[in-house]
Amino acid sequence: MTEFEGVVPAIAEALTKRGYASFTPVQKAVLAAEMNGRDALVSAQTGSGKTVAFGLAVAPTLLKDAGRFGRASAPLCVVVAPTRELAMQVKREFEWLYEFTGAEIASCVGGMDVRTERRALERGAHIIVGTPGRLCDHVRRGALDLSSVRAVVLDEADEMLDLGFREDLEFLLDAAPADRRTLMFSATVPRAIANLAASYQRDALRISTQAEQKQHVDIDYQALVVVPADRENAIINLLRFHDAQNAIVFCSTRAAVNHLTARLHNRGFAVVALSGELSQSERTHALQAMRDGRARVCIATDVAARGIDLPGLELVIHADLPTNPDTLLHRSGRTGRAGQKGISALVVPTSARRKAERILREARIEANWTRPPSADEVLKRDDERVLADPSLNEPVGEEEAALAAEIVSRFSPEVVAAAFVRGLRAGRSAPEDLVEISVAPAPRERGARERSEGTFEPTPRAPRESFGDSVWFELSAGRRDKVEPRWLIPVMCRLGKITKQEIGAIKMQQDVTHVEIARDWAGRFTEALGPKRQLERGITVTELPGAPDLSETRRPAKKPFSRDGASDFRDGPKAGKPVWKNDRRDRPEGEAAKPWAKKGPRSEDGAHTERRAGEGKSYEKKSFEPRGDKKPGGKPFKKGPKA
Repeated sequence: MTEFEGVVPAIAEALTKRGYASFTPVQKAVLAAEMNGRDALVSAQTGSGKTVAFGLAVAPTLLKDAGRFGRASAPLCVVVAPTRELAMQVKREFEWLYEFTGAEIASCVGGMDVRTERRALERGAHIIVGTPGRLCDHVRRGALDLSSVRAVVLDEADEMLDLGFREDLEFLLDAAPADRRTLMFSATVPRAIANLAASYQRDALRISTQAEQKQHVDIDYQALVVVPADRENAIINLLRFHDAQNAIVFCSTRAAVNHLTARLHNRGFAVVALSGELSQSERTHALQAMRDGRARVCIATDVAARGIDLPGLELVIHADLPTNPDTLLHRSGRTGRAGQKGISALVVPTSARRKAERILREARIEANWTRPPSADEVLKRDDERVLADPSLNEPVGEEEAALAAEIVSRFSPEVVAAAFVRGLRAGRSAPEDLVEISVAPAPRERGARERSEGTFEPTPRAPRESFGDSVWFELSAGRRDKVEPRWLIPVMCRLGKITKQEIGAIKMQQDVTHVEIARDWAGRFTEALGPKRQLERGITVTELPGAPDLSETRRPAKKPFSRDGASDFRDGPKAGKPVWKNDRRDRPEGEAAKPWAKKGPRSEDGAHTERRAGEGKSYEKKSFEPRGDKKPGGKPFKKGPKA
C-alpha cells in the first residue's frame, strides 16, 4: 500500500519517503471517518506507533484546507509529554512527519536553557512539544500564548498523573480555548484518566486497539526463577547469553542503579546509567552512547526510562520486579517495537514468586517460567557465535593472502584456530555459576490457584521415600539461636554450592542442629565451605561419623499435675510433704471436715499454736467523730498567722 487515503498530501509524501507501506492498528483507528474533528481517548500498547498516530490525527485540524503552514506566530498545537526524553523523541518524529508542510516545531522541556526556548517562542512556532512544568512556566511568564491553540495532545497521560502533574495539566487545558480538540494517548486508562477526560473532553471517541486487549505478540515474556543471592549473577548470564545489540535493565531505586552499574562495569560490560539525579547533558550523552554503539547496556529507573526509544533494543531485564501491571507493560514496551522481536525477562527471586505471578496475571500476560542461562549454556552459545562468525565465510583478500599463507606455513591449524577463538572471546566476562532450583510452583501455590479456579482436588499425601545414602553434619546453633529451616536451607545451598534436593532430614535441638546431606554431595559441600567450615553468623559445621543419637537430647515426657505435689493422684503424697487438712482423700468416709485453721502466735518453744475460727481477739468497728479543734488523726489545728 503506497497510497494513504484520508491523509494530508504533504504528510503522505513524508510517509512515503520514510518507507511506510501500511499503518498500525492505532494509526488506522485515528484516520477512521468517525474520528473527523472529534476529541479522542486512545489506549494502545507502548511501541504501537502512537506518536505518528496523533501526528496524523491533528494534521487536518492544524492545516485545514491548506497544504502548508503559513507564517508562524502563536502556536496551533501543544503536545505534552511526561519526560524530557519522550518530548524530544516526539519532536524528532514530528520533524520528519511534517517535513513538507513547512511547520516550525519548538520544544520546551526542563533541564534546557530557558532563554533559548524563549527566543524560539518569540520567533514563532506552529507546534510546541514540552513537559508540563516547563510549559506552565512559560505560560505564567507570558512567553507562551495558548489563545490560538486548535489541538492539545497529552502523550502518556497516565504516567503524567502518576508523576503528580495533574494540576499542571489542568492549568494548560484551562489556558487553551474551549473549542480546541483534546487528544489523550495512554497505554492504560485508569479511573484518574477517565475522570480527566470527562472534565476536559467533549463527545470524545474511545479508541481501544486490539494490541491493548491481548499480549504483545512481538515480545517474549520470560520469568526466571533464582535464589535471592543469585539475582545479579542471573543478570550477568542473561546479558552474556543473548549478547543483544542494546539492552536495558530496570531497577526500582537510584541506589540500585548505581550499584548494578558499578558491578557490570567491573565485569567488562559497556554500560551507562540513567536516573533522575543526572543532568540533562549527562542523560543526553548516555542515550547517545547507546545509539552509536559505545554502550550496549543501560541501567535505568522507571521514570528516567519513560519514553526512551533505542534502536535495536532486543532485551529488557527487570532486575527489580515492577510494582504494578502498568509499569510492567511500560517497561516491556521499550522492546518489540515496529514489528521487531524482543525479550522481556523478569528476574524472580523465590521469595517474590507470588508477587510476580500476581503482576503477570493482572497484566494478562502468559510468561514462560524457566531458569536463567547457566554458565555451561552461556559458553555453548559463545561457541555457536564463533562458528557463525561472518569472517569465516569471507574470501581471503589480496592484501591478506601473503600474511595468511605465512601464518599457515609457520603454525599448525589448531594453533591458528585457537588464536582466532581467543581473539573473539577477549574482553568477554566469564559467566556465573547459579544455584539450580525447581521452577515449578510450590504445592501450596498450586492449590491456592486451583481453589480460586474451583478445580482443586485434594490428593492423599504419599509417604516420603528413603533419602538414600547420606552424611550427617552438626551445626553449632539451634532453637536457642533462632535458627529456622526456612533461613538455614537457602544459606546452606548458597554457601555450600548444593540444592535443596541434596538436603535430607533436619533435626533441630536447643543448642545444635543436625542436617542430613546426600553422600555424593557431601564432599562438594565441605569443600565449598572452606577450611573454617563456617556458615553465616559464625555457625560452624562438623561432619559426624554416623547418624546422631538424639535420645538424650529429647525433652522428657511431662507428668500430670497433682495438687499435693505427687507425680500422679493415685500415688499419694510425696514423702515429707504435709497434706491439706481438708483433703477429702485423707478424711474417713462420713467424717465432717475440720474447721478452717490458721497459725496462731508462737509459744515459748518457738512452735505455732493453732487458733480455731472464732477464737482469740475480736475486733470492733469504731465510729469517728471529728473534733473542731483537731484534724482527723488527733493533731490540733494551727491558729493565727503563719510565723
